[in-house]
Amino acid sequence: MISAVLQTSFLGDMVLTTPLLERLAGEGLVHVVATPANAAVLANHPAVASVIVFDKRGADRGIGGLRRVAARLAATGAQRAFLAQGSSRTAALAWLARIPERVTFDTSGGQWLTTRRVPYDRTQHHAVRLWQLANAPGDRTVPTALRPSLYPGGTENAAVDTLLAAHGVSEQERLIALAPGSVWATKRWPSYADLAAALVRSHTYASTRLVILGAAGDAPLAAAIVQAATAARPDAPPPIDATGKLSLLGSAALLARCAVLVTNDSAPLHLASAMNTPTVAIFGPTIPAFGFGPLAERARILGRETLPCRPCHAHGPMQCPMGHWRCMRELTATDVVAGVAGVVG
Repeated sequence: MISAVLQTSFLGDMVLTTPLLERLAGEGLVHVVATPANAAVLANHPAVASVIVFDKRGADRGIGGLRRVAARLAATGAQRAFLAQGSSRTAALAWLARIPERVTFDTSGGQWLTTRRVPYDRTQHHAVRLWQLANAPGDRTVPTALRPSLYPGGTENAAVDTLLAAHGVSEQERLIALAPGSVWATKRWPSYADLAAALVRSHTYASTRLVILGAAGDAPLAAAIVQAATAARPDAPPPIDATGKLSLLGSAALLARCAVLVTNDSAPLHLASAMNTPTVAIFGPTIPAFGFGPLAERARILGRETLPCRPCHAHGPMQCPMGHWRCMRELTATDVVAGVAGVVG
């Protein structure tokens, strides 16, 4: 049975789709439709036969682009399509490709273009919901354990080796990763610099190096963290600023070498889940109950549970609707250090 999986949403969603890909790969070839930004994260993945890039906001915009990508999808010979990104556009893509069986969630757009709808179980982690797309009609089976998977290769691991060597990281040093960025402004915990200062001052983490992960646009956040850590302990090696210096799979390879990741509710959280890196996840305007919490074996979730305004948004607005942003401002560096101790000691 040849399957197609259409996932054109955010990076984290693509990572969380990998358990579905692995499940389907047990039954035959799996072809994936992905955005240009997300396609590379599937490199080397043994469950993926091919990746079809769908540049829905660029070269493949409009009906002409949709038809071109549909022709490439049809050429795979897929007999069924799973719409992991439930939009009318992806439903139209599968329909134009004339794939006989087209499965989506019962909450998704374009349902009239599909052949079967699967209940969207809001009580489950999103990785589980995606996995359930492959359930038979009426089957509500839930896996007993689930974790996403990524496969950094030699190129990615060599890039990490080069980065660490350039900063003189010794084999005795543990790495603590910090991921201060997010596309959504209110998801960015504002106290990473204070956390870095507290960690480098602590005797518990004396043989630890901090490394800052993120996109190139997160460089100002990284600079503030480096400055705070250096001021707190001038005699110690400064944190490693890796923002914009590694590919997505390179970041995953680096996380595999880290003792813990401290992250907002953003893509690095899901990269860490795939690499089973212990995780401290900071949730502000969003909550883990939405289905996007960490899946690493060791993890802590931090947030202000009793605020009546939480959650305020499905993704996290650019500004706090209440104007106080207490969900993030009231979470202290001391709270997060305790979270780190809870997963790594």
